[in-house]
Amino acid sequence: MKQIACEFNMDSGCVELRFDDGTELDIDCTAIEHEYGHTVQQRAELDWLVYHAPTEYARLILSKEIAAYLSNTNMHGKIDS
Repeated sequence: MKQIACEFNMDSGCVELRFDDGTELDIDCTAIEHEYGHTVQQRAELDWLVYHAPTEYARLILSKEIAAYLSNTNMHGKIDS
């Protein structure tokens, strides 16, 4: 199964994936933020991924690498202290 589209739908708050076999998958970004966004920096990084790299966001979620990514990232959506 090959991914043919991936985008963030602001109306639903989901990253929507479509595959060549007709399968569609929605990732609820609010639920992901509640599960993994424990700090302001982590929530900012999740937001940055959703808006700038939804395909990478989906890959990290589906591969279950998001927790490791958030603990090791330099944070794209930097917050000034």
